[in-house]
Amino acid sequence: MASDTPPGLSGLATELDSRLAEADARLDREYPGDQGGRQPIHSVYVPADKVGAALAADWGAKALAALDEFAPKAADLAAATGIGEAAVADALPLVRGKLAREPIEDLRADFEDGYGSPGDEAEDRDVLKVARAFASDLAKGEATPYFGIRMKGMEAAGRHRGVRTLGMFLGTLLEEHGSLPDNLVLTLPKITSMEQVEAMVWLSERLERDLDLAQGRIRFELQIETPQSILLPDGTVAVSRMIQAGQGRVTALHYGTYDYSAACGITAAHQSLAHPVADHAKSVMQVAAAGTGVWLSDGGSNIMPAGTPEEVHSAWRLHAGLVRRSLERGFYQGWDLHPNQLPIRYLATYAFYREAFAPAAARLQAYLGHAAGNVVDEPATAQALASVLARGLRCGALEEPEVVDACGTDAAGIEALATRRVGQEQ
Repeated sequence: MASDTPPGLSGLATELDSRLAEADARLDREYPGDQGGRQPIHSVYVPADKVGAALAADWGAKALAALDEFAPKAADLAAATGIGEAAVADALPLVRGKLAREPIEDLRADFEDGYGSPGDEAEDRDVLKVARAFASDLAKGEATPYFGIRMKGMEAAGRHRGVRTLGMFLGTLLEEHGSLPDNLVLTLPKITSMEQVEAMVWLSERLERDLDLAQGRIRFELQIETPQSILLPDGTVAVSRMIQAGQGRVTALHYGTYDYSAACGITAAHQSLAHPVADHAKSVMQVAAAGTGVWLSDGGSNIMPAGTPEEVHSAWRLHAGLVRRSLERGFYQGWDLHPNQLPIRYLATYAFYREAFAPAAARLQAYLGHAAGNVVDEPATAQALASVLARGLRCGALEEPEVVDACGTDAAGIEALATRRVGQEQ
């Protein structure tokens, strides 16, 4: 039986509560932990003038056709991608089902680098078309799980056009749909100063007022593609301060592979999301975002799987390796730019989660007390084990019956453990 608290210690503990109250509140505010919910495994960027209603279904059909043409059998796809034939055979039915049912998880109409500057009249026309296409998909129940736009950023050259595009897009979507969908995503590119993030917060507040939206309704992602968004002139970490400057509006950090590499002086032939300068930038992003609830996204490959079978297979093998590399490093989202990239995005992702499934489920089952195991996991590790299962369930790589059978708890239980803040009582 525990003895009574020694005289004086209770008072000391109470004084410490008072002394650390501000730090405790700041920790809760700035590091709320995983907010739960489904993070898309990719963002599909399409030039705004190419976006129309039912685009996702069209891309899914093209992706399935590419599989049929370039790798009709599991052995063909394994040879093309370098993924083991058994893993391909295991995941391929799920991949085909995904491409038929939900080929794009996050569709982004690009008004920035992938679009260019065709002039105000053309961009105005495309803004209206994009907003109406998204509203049409919503009305028909065909919208992708996430969708939105990347407008031009806060740099002087594109600032006026970016503001006009964002305001027109939001206004038209509200007019057509009646409200802003919860799954709307907006990306702020080319960030070169803290003030630009603060300006985006100010702009969001003004648009909320003008469009009669709730305060804080407009949230946005930061595209990290300049050295100034990684390090400030005094050597401190810029991206961490940018998250805080977003005042709770920042939802994700996206690494911009080619702009960042070029800014660091990397020649075009060696620009890649696997280059050391990319790894450094993404490591800084990862530490800055840890515990904040802000998602991370890697970039993508600019080698498109098109042309001869040999060219398609070469691009597929590169893409499969890059997707796997990102997943191993804790970047669970990336970019796709071509319908023929979709089969490999899903195949590499599904193979990753299905490979992780059995050992993670066994260790989690032991942690939950449903089975004996030879590894004693701490709560933080158990959370990581549950997280890989939760992510696999969310994207369709795993199915709930097999997870329940393997670890003794359902999807809700997995989700609760995956999003529990480390340090909380079990």
